[in-house]
Amino acid sequence: MAAIYTDLGERVVIVTGGAGGIGEAITRAFLAQGCRVGFLDIDAGRGERLQTELGEKSRFVACDLTDIPALKVAIQSVRDAFGPIDVLINNAAHDERHPTLDVTEAYWDGRIAVNLKHQFFAAQAVLPDMQATGKGAIVNLGSTSWVIGQGGMAAYTASKSAVIGLTRSLARDFGEFGVRVNAVAPGWIMTERQLALWVTPETEKDLYERQCLKRRLVPDDIARVVVFMASDEAGAITNQHYVVDGGWT
Repeated sequence: MAAIYTDLGERVVIVTGGAGGIGEAITRAFLAQGCRVGFLDIDAGRGERLQTELGEKSRFVACDLTDIPALKVAIQSVRDAFGPIDVLINNAAHDERHPTLDVTEAYWDGRIAVNLKHQFFAAQAVLPDMQATGKGAIVNLGSTSWVIGQGGMAAYTASKSAVIGLTRSLARDFGEFGVRVNAVAPGWIMTERQLALWVTPETEKDLYERQCLKRRLVPDDIARVVVFMASDEAGAITNQHYVVDGGWT
């Protein structure tokens, strides 16, 4: 049974990329805490199906997070439904592989937009709520890909390393208002997408040789850490980069 943090009950949470994979696990985990959860995702069909399943304490908003005005409208719709935002989970990302010599300027800008830019503007949109209440938590999802020196997707790894700088800057600027900002860096998490596109018996064997833990890491492994970081149990933790990778790095 997952831990229950009573302080989280009825808090208003936004999860970006919250309709599938790690994001869906995070959405479900906060609802299990009694939170009111707005989740944003570009996959309207999947999001609407999840909304139907999860019920009235959840609110799905279809949104292309690379469209910053649309992102702001989506956040406002959650605010209109549930009230000021207490917790922001910047989860959405896309780890598309790309050979370096094939990358165009437009492709590079698109990768930065889908993996980094929206994290800043989502935080910008909710920070006034947190300043007003004197309390709040932002968790930015990073990655261990840049830590291990993974190749084949330079724009992705550059974006994910930049999440650390963004996290530390926001933590420093808004700590005086009681806002905590941390990053959580997943290792190789076995989502449906990863299993369909990248995981083979050979890659999995290599992974277990590198991980201290000899098992698959799953979305709930990340969700449990993210919920803890948003709770008052982590009330003295900010400006940190927490790795959840089974001991790979």
